[in-house]
Amino acid sequence: VQLQASGGGLVQAGGSLRLSCAASGRFFNNYVMGWFRQAPGKEREFVGGVSRFGTTTVYEDSVKGRFTISRDNAKNTVYLQMNSLKPEDTAVYYCAAGYLKDARGPYDYWGQGTLVTVSS
Repeated sequence: VQLQASGGGLVQAGGSLRLSCAASGRFFNNYVMGWFRQAPGKEREFVGGVSRFGTTTVYEDSVKGRFTISRDNAKNTVYLQMNSLKPEDTAVYYCAAGYLKDARGPYDYWGQGTLVTVSS
């Protein structure tokens, strides 16, 4: 499966942004989908994931209540809705896919990143 993330950009603190990740290939619903991010000078961290049919989502503590992951299996697309953005959310965001895995992974396939910059 190949993944293409989009939707990054510059936003003011408190604002919102929605990232999308389109997957190519067949049987999209065989894959759990996740979002990761990597801030400058830091290691990549798990943001959240969604189960194969969207019934279960998991989030890293710092984004709970602000970020929402959803998926549209008919469109082979997963979304990351980010609200109440903070400067510390600034990072390159990556989508990932895990074949027949739990929503927390591990993840097997990675897309290119999309940069999110939150200004204070």
